[in-house]
Amino acid sequence: MNISDPGKAGFDASRLDRLTHWMQRYVDAGKIPFGHVVVSRDGQPVFSSHVGMADVEAQRPYTQDALVRLYSMSKPVTAVAYMQLEEQGLIHLDDPLEKWLPEFADTPVFERVAPRVNSKRPMSRSITMHDLLTHRAGLSYGIFAGDPVAAEYLRRQTDFNTHDGTLAEVCKRLATIPLAFDPGTRWHYSVSLDVLGRVIEVVSGKTLDQYFRDHIFDPLEMHDTSFQVSADKKHRLTALYTKTADEKMKLVETGEASLWADEANPVTCFSGGSGLIGTMADYWKFVEMLRGQGQGSNGARILGARTVKLMASNHLPGDIASMGVDSFAEVSFHGVGFGLGMYSIIDPAKTGMICTPGEFGWGGLASTVFWVDPVEDITAVFLTQQIPSSGYPLRRELRGLVYGALAESR
Repeated sequence: MNISDPGKAGFDASRLDRLTHWMQRYVDAGKIPFGHVVVSRDGQPVFSSHVGMADVEAQRPYTQDALVRLYSMSKPVTAVAYMQLEEQGLIHLDDPLEKWLPEFADTPVFERVAPRVNSKRPMSRSITMHDLLTHRAGLSYGIFAGDPVAAEYLRRQTDFNTHDGTLAEVCKRLATIPLAFDPGTRWHYSVSLDVLGRVIEVVSGKTLDQYFRDHIFDPLEMHDTSFQVSADKKHRLTALYTKTADEKMKLVETGEASLWADEANPVTCFSGGSGLIGTMADYWKFVEMLRGQGQGSNGARILGARTVKLMASNHLPGDIASMGVDSFAEVSFHGVGFGLGMYSIIDPAKTGMICTPGEFGWGGLASTVFWVDPVEDITAVFLTQQIPSSGYPLRRELRGLVYGALAESR
C-alpha cells in the first residue's frame, strides 16, 4: 500500500502519528492484541500503521497480510450484493420475504414476556427486503438480546454460526421462531442480513460464497477474503481474545484452531452477517469502492453511484435512538440513522462524537470498524481482534484522533 503525502491531503502528519501511540498504549496495557489503522483521503492512503501481536501467546507479530475475523463488517458486503440484484430488476426493496423464502409466510410474533415463547400472534404485515436491510424485520440475535426470543435463537442454533448448517437449513429453523416485534415498528440489531444472504442465493442461483467471489471479491481483487481459511493461509489467521473482569485479554481461539480454518470440518454456514475473514488491504478496497460511489480503486464498477447514495442515506423516520436503541458497541445512537446495511450520520451534535453529516459505515464484534466521510472524502479502517466491541471506547477515540489530525476541512 503506497502512502501519499498527508500534508498535501490536508492532514498534520505529526498528529496522525498519535494513532500509532494510541494503539501501542492499548497493546502495552494488555487490552488488545494488536491494532492496524489505515486513513485515506481522495482515494489515497495518507497513513497506515500497525502494532502488536497476531498471537500473543506464540509471540507471533502482526503483519500487514494477517487475516482477521470481520464479523459484522460482513453485513455491508451482503447489502452491496443485494443491491446489485436490485439494480438488475431481479428483486425489489418492497418484496415480501415469503416471495423468496416461503417458510416465513406464517412466522408469528412474540406477544408477551414469559419463561418461554408461548404466546404468539400473526404478523401485522409481511417482512420486506427493506426491513431486512434496515434491521426492522422483527428478527433478533441469540448472543445479544437476553430475552425469550433470543433464548430460542440459542437453543435452535439460528445465529448463523460457522457450522449451524446451510443458509437454507438455518432459515427454515429461524422461520419457526416468533418475531420479537411486528416488522417495521422498531430497530433491533439482528440476523436479518444473514437471511438476506439466503435470499441472494435463491435469486442468483449461486451459493453466497460463490456470488461474493464472482461479483465483488474478484472484480475488486479482494483475493484474501472468504468464509473459509484455506490450508495455505491458515498461518496468517490471527488469534481472537476477549476482555476479562480485570480488563486484560483472555484467549478465545488461536488462528490454527479456529473453526474458520478447520479443513476436516469445512464451514457450512456462509453468514452474510458475520462470517467473513479478510485482510486490511482487501477491506480497504471494499471501503474505497463505497467512497468511489460504486467504483473500485482498480476501476471495477460494482454498483451505480446513485445506488451507493441510497444505501448511505438514512431510511428511518428519525435516528436509531428514537426507535428504541440508545447506544450499541460503546457508540451513542442519538443523531445516528441507518441506511441499507450501514449507519448514516444525521446530526453530529447529537451523537457526541466528531463526525460529519452523511458519514456512513459499520463495525464488527471484534472491535473492528470502518467509515466513509463523503464530505471530507475520507475513509478510515481499524482492525483488531478483541471481543466484545463494547469493551473499550476504541471507535470514539479513533474518530477524535483521525479528525484531530485534519488540518484542512472542506
